[in-house]
Amino acid sequence: MSRERADVVICGAGIAGISAAYHLSVRHGIRNIVLVDELPPLSLTSDKSTECYRNWWPGPGDAMVRLMNRSIDLLEEWAAESANVFRLNRRGYLFATADPARLSQFRTSGEEAAGLGAGPLRMHSGAGRSDYRPANAEGFDDSLDGADLITDRDLIRKHFPYLNEATVGVIHPRRCGWFSAQQLGMYLLGRAREHGVCLLQGRIEAIDAPGGRFQSVRVSSPSGVSVVDGGAYVIAAGPLLADAGRMLGLDLPVSAELHAKVAMADPLRLIPRHAPLLIWSDPQELPWTDEERAEWSSSDAYRWMLDEFPSGVHARPEGPDDSPIFLILWTYHTQPVEPSFPPPFDPAYPEIALRGLATMIPGLRAYFGRAPRPVVDGGYYLKTRENRPLIAPLPVERTFVVGALSGYGLMASPAAGELLAAWVTGTPRPTYAPAFQLERYDDPEYQKLLETWGSSGQL
Repeated sequence: MSRERADVVICGAGIAGISAAYHLSVRHGIRNIVLVDELPPLSLTSDKSTECYRNWWPGPGDAMVRLMNRSIDLLEEWAAESANVFRLNRRGYLFATADPARLSQFRTSGEEAAGLGAGPLRMHSGAGRSDYRPANAEGFDDSLDGADLITDRDLIRKHFPYLNEATVGVIHPRRCGWFSAQQLGMYLLGRAREHGVCLLQGRIEAIDAPGGRFQSVRVSSPSGVSVVDGGAYVIAAGPLLADAGRMLGLDLPVSAELHAKVAMADPLRLIPRHAPLLIWSDPQELPWTDEERAEWSSSDAYRWMLDEFPSGVHARPEGPDDSPIFLILWTYHTQPVEPSFPPPFDPAYPEIALRGLATMIPGLRAYFGRAPRPVVDGGYYLKTRENRPLIAPLPVERTFVVGALSGYGLMASPAAGELLAAWVTGTPRPTYAPAFQLERYDDPEYQKLLETWGSSGQL
């Protein structure tokens, strides 16, 4: 058994762990950092998402908007210094509805987001000339932030002719888009390794914390067992956060949800390659044929497919302009589950997701029953009750957590890693830091707030 020493040991080489390693090494100058993972970097869940980002978040409070604004600042900084190696764009998110009653909700959401720091709400109702400006397909240098609420149906048809003709309004948050998770993660990992970060492939089997103070970890790897003594220990274990907490004797307040995505070819080019992220904001029943309805109604296992499905089916084009691929995501089952790998996916999911998206983009009906072969993957959202992260010290001395980043790990990790590094080094922290501490659950006022919590911001 070998023994070595590190200033910081990080459990998990997903995007959160890599971001923490980057900030600790590149920004704070800590040279002796060991990043431990039994899998290759970014391969458990970090590469399974839609790779999107947004500063469009509800309250209470402005902590999430400020965290995301800081993350986007960092993404844009890294894109500029790397010649945009991870292909950051700023196409925005487009929420659409066919329900006139939902237009007031769009306006309320836009006004709330503006008040929290996401930028102004601009109205395009058809009364006079509109100054609405479509998003650039590529790049991130765009002066627009905030959101555009469009209720002029002629303007909607002009810019989004592929949407359902029943669409009565869209709201287009602008400081949003997507990027390549793999390229971003490898860029940050490369910078961190240049500054002394060591990647150790192995599994953390035990943690030694005598007297409630972290001392060392035992790691099993292909080359044998080693003990790493550390000055600090960071849990960045993604969907395995609860297990990692139990190794320290902690019961962290998190649960897991399984989320899947479909990658599918679009040979008919029904979703334009320049489209933003598209989200349908209305609940719906799926457009089954009479024969299909009869089949589902006679089956205990599939009768639920005739129920009303929730809002939120969303999609975007994937890859360069000559790529035929688009992605669809729709989480209609949100019950907590125990993570298992590889994750189990419902074989009906691709067809359900396609039919749900076809309500928003009716042209996709051309693929019903004859869609190109889909590819399904995904992972687990590891969440707190109110869907806000844990980025803070833990009760065991010299231990820290950056996790419960749910479905927003990629977009939040730049600022989450920065905040985590500030906790580890004892340097000044942003004023939003208390919103993500574990101690928030000890506050009686916060517990009362949880009872009336509204939207979690999850798509």
